Amino acid sequence: MKCPYCDSESHSVLESRTSDDGINASVRRRRECDKCGKRFTTYERIEGVDLTVIKKDGKREPFDREKIRKGLIKATWKRPITMDQIEDLITEVELMLRRRKSTEIKSWDIGNLVINRLKKLDPVAYLLFATVYKDFGDLKDFEEEIKELKIE
Repeated sequence: MKCPYCDSESHSVLESRTSDDGINASVRRRRECDKCGKRFTTYERIEGVDLTVIKKDGKREPFDREKIRKGLIKATWKRPITMDQIEDLITEVELMLRRRKSTEIKSWDIGNLVINRLKKLDPVAYLLFATVYKDFGDLKDFEEEIKELKIE
């Protein structure tokens, strides 16, 4: 494990917390770099049953939490949402996927799970995520989505 700030491999664990959500047990560790003194968080997870994502074009690929994380980080950039909230959202979505009978999931289903949770967390971040996920083509698409948000 390297420090994300200075690449040093020397660090101390300040705090460890376990969480067992029934399927995806994990350990959250708060660390401090011995070289630069900055703090960062790591997560350790037990790998479970491999999930396969079926893309729009029919291609199959392994489920990747990192893809969801990257999309959420882009959508929540400069929004009042913490990395812990993003991690919790991803964990909740993954838990729901792993509880399904099938290990093959359509990418659209994953997107729906993510976008519905993001809408509750932050409506602006939801709109930013929706522009890509729902493939907004013009301003009218934004207006319709904003109108729906106001109704809810």
